[in-house]
Amino acid sequence: MASDESKTPISSKGSSAYLMSIVRTLSSSADFEHREQEKTRIEKAFRESDKRLGELVANDYQNVTKILQSFSKMTKSINDSREKIRKIKEDLSSCKTLLHFKRDELRKLWRDGVEHKAVLSMLEQIEQIKEVPDKMDNFIAKKHYLHATDLIVQAVAKLEGPLAGVDALRDLKVELISRKETLHEKLIEELNKQIYVRAVQTQSMQRSGSARLSRKDASVWGLTDGTSNNAVPSRGAPTDPNKSGVHSEVTEDLNQDPTENLTHFINILMESLFVLRKLPEAVEITKMRIEPELLSLVSKATQQIAESAGQQSDSLAGQSEPRHLLDLLQLIFQQFRCIAATHQLILNDVRRLTVSTSSMPLHADVVYDMKDVWSNIQAVLQVLLSEYLDVRNSLSSRQQAPSDFDEPTMDISMYFGKKRPGKPKKVTLFRFDASLHALSTNSYIEDTRQFDASDVGQQSLLTLISKQQKICKPSAFNITAIYKPLKAFIHDIEDAMESTAGLQEFITDFVQNAFLGQVHQRVSQSIDVATRGFDALRNVIDEKVRREMGVPRPLLQSTVTVDESIGELQELMLALPDYADQFLTMVCNVLREYRDKCHSAYRDIVQHGSDDRRVISAMWAKDEDISRFLRSLPSWHTLQPSADGKELDGTVCSEQEMRALNSKEAIILITNLSTDETLIPQQEIITDVTQMRTVANVHESLEWFASRLQQMADSLAEQSRPALAPDLPASELPLQVIGDFRDLAEVCLLLLHLEVRVHCFYYLLPVAKQSNYAGPIDDLDPDSNVLKLNKDLSSMEEVLSQSLQPKKFKYIFETLGYLVASIIISSVQFLKKINENGIKKMCRNILAIQQNLTNITMTREADLDRARQFYELLYLSPDDVLTSIAEKGPQFTGSEYDHLISLYHRSHPGHPIPVQEARMKRLREIMEKGQSETV
Repeated sequence: MASDESKTPISSKGSSAYLMSIVRTLSSSADFEHREQEKTRIEKAFRESDKRLGELVANDYQNVTKILQSFSKMTKSINDSREKIRKIKEDLSSCKTLLHFKRDELRKLWRDGVEHKAVLSMLEQIEQIKEVPDKMDNFIAKKHYLHATDLIVQAVAKLEGPLAGVDALRDLKVELISRKETLHEKLIEELNKQIYVRAVQTQSMQRSGSARLSRKDASVWGLTDGTSNNAVPSRGAPTDPNKSGVHSEVTEDLNQDPTENLTHFINILMESLFVLRKLPEAVEITKMRIEPELLSLVSKATQQIAESAGQQSDSLAGQSEPRHLLDLLQLIFQQFRCIAATHQLILNDVRRLTVSTSSMPLHADVVYDMKDVWSNIQAVLQVLLSEYLDVRNSLSSRQQAPSDFDEPTMDISMYFGKKRPGKPKKVTLFRFDASLHALSTNSYIEDTRQFDASDVGQQSLLTLISKQQKICKPSAFNITAIYKPLKAFIHDIEDAMESTAGLQEFITDFVQNAFLGQVHQRVSQSIDVATRGFDALRNVIDEKVRREMGVPRPLLQSTVTVDESIGELQELMLALPDYADQFLTMVCNVLREYRDKCHSAYRDIVQHGSDDRRVISAMWAKDEDISRFLRSLPSWHTLQPSADGKELDGTVCSEQEMRALNSKEAIILITNLSTDETLIPQQEIITDVTQMRTVANVHESLEWFASRLQQMADSLAEQSRPALAPDLPASELPLQVIGDFRDLAEVCLLLLHLEVRVHCFYYLLPVAKQSNYAGPIDDLDPDSNVLKLNKDLSSMEEVLSQSLQPKKFKYIFETLGYLVASIIISSVQFLKKINENGIKKMCRNILAIQQNLTNITMTREADLDRARQFYELLYLSPDDVLTSIAEKGPQFTGSEYDHLISLYHRSHPGHPIPVQEARMKRLREIMEKGQSETV
């Protein structure tokens, strides 16, 4: 309770009220005991309070003593202060009385003081004016132009104002006025230096073509995080130049280099010109110097690229190196972007300084905007590109080239067919749609002949750029190397101008009216040279080119030329994606025409003159059933690459299954070629082995070409995705044309496969049908047709081994021994008679063929041993043959044994017919019994 009372002591007014309430209680109470109790309670409380007070005083005795001492000192100080104040008042009253008596004398002294102060101020100003030249030189040397401008303006203002009557400053006044009048020239020169030298200095050696600035470059341009003191605005300068308000100013720090921040330094220069009241003149001069400075910049950039190339400019001008032009344009684009950004800073400052100031209006002819800057940049680039793209010569070649090169129905058969002298065509003298009007300013001058002021200026542009050194040979095809970065720069221009760029129209007209025509003419000429003449599809690439290309066998020169032309068109599609549709149309037309040329050449080989009759192998290769059967054989599947690009294993079926398939193929061929007594006409086979070489070359070339086209189609499909190249056409190469080339290549291989077998029939059928095998003993040499067949096979082997890959060569000659054996065995039915000498002669025929095929295939042809064993059965009697069949089982078919027994009876006419019929009956029983046992 005591603590609570100490924390909240009762005021004097509260204590009195409390005491009065006690008195009222005691006086109002009628009960004596109640009053005694109340008195006792109050006395007890008093004693407790007194006790508590004593304890508190005892505990805080020292504090109470200090408080009393401090209070005593404060009271004494207050009394002393009151005494001093009273004395001061008395002194002031006394001074006032004394000053009143000296008023006139004091007024005179005050006037003298004012005069002396004015004289001292004037002397100080004179001293400051005399130091102005030295200070100004120091400021200019350190490029503190704003301080120099403020100094000279203030000095001249003083000389023409308060110090106008000081004759001693006359010479200094003339000097300072003169320096003020010429200072703006220094500022304008410095401004142009910042625009065309300083602004591009940080980008001059970079070739990336990007408009981004590095951290160091961003610091130079003032694009920092705001912590630098170099570009701190002052005097309430708004950051947005488009905001209205009073004209704002900037300041410069004398302790820092003002050129470290390009943005702030330009603000300083423009502010200085504004202070000098020379802003209109500076803007006009800056506008007039845009074009010559850009030309000078192009000249310096050209020299820089030439020096970096490490060659003389004369040698560079004669080389077709568009990469140097690309480097030049990338460097120029970087510099032009920096220049445009600097001009934007200048225009922002002009708006900032004149937006609310009517004392310095700018004339409409003096003020320029960013469209003027970009227009001058486009004019310089247009004339520069006109020189390097050789616009004038490109246009003249365009007028001579066909105008429908990119039409889907374009007929370019004239470049593939045989050239025949024709009537001279009428040549169009000129075309309005290919005029020079829109190609370049110089061409426009030559067409219109209007020499106004602007034309003269553009003509001087062309003249100046024409006299500059060249870093590459002018050519329309230089556009392929520079199109993409040029398009990106044009996009930047259009974003800045918010309108279509004139440079874009120039490039579009050039590509459509000149470049595409030259591309078509170039491709047409190269294909024309490669496919001209009768032997166009017989000319193959040399060994050196083949090794460089990495192809296993020689290819047709025409195919390689067409592939190179299509590859060039594909590169153009990637280089000029906006015109990919036109290039793709050209590719499709070239492919269709070359496909027709190849089919025509193929028909010339397999077709006889104007007749529809073709060689047998060609008809079979086109026959759906035979072609489907041959393509189903395992030997054909081994030629096809697998999904992972590896060759398939040749052992895709067992030897027994392979023999069954070979037997089926042989049966089909024998059934179609040796079922009657007639022989195969010579005109139904290919007798010229060089034509087979041509067919082989066509096969290898078209197979390689089809794979190349498929790669190109896959590449275009991949690159036409929007994320990669949205400008490329979404359509791929026509897969039907690629399939046509692949089908013709397969038909050529099937033709060779069948033609070799037809040649076997052509030479072996007369062996049985026309030769004598019942002659004298001295006629034991191989048949002449067998020797011709061996010679023919050797010639084909020599030709095809050089023209076909080993696996395809193997496909053509493998299983040939089985077919020859089948032909010889089946030919037994055509033999009229045979004796032992004839059997020996037939065996020698078989041996000669076997040795030749062994030399060709490098494997022993065991199937011909089977044919020899078949004819050696003629040494035995029919009964012995039947007994051998019954004991050992049949080695040949029933029809073959039937023909064998029939030949034996024809060769031995003494046997009666019933005996032959009995033997035939026994043969059928033995064969049926063998088949039932097998089952």
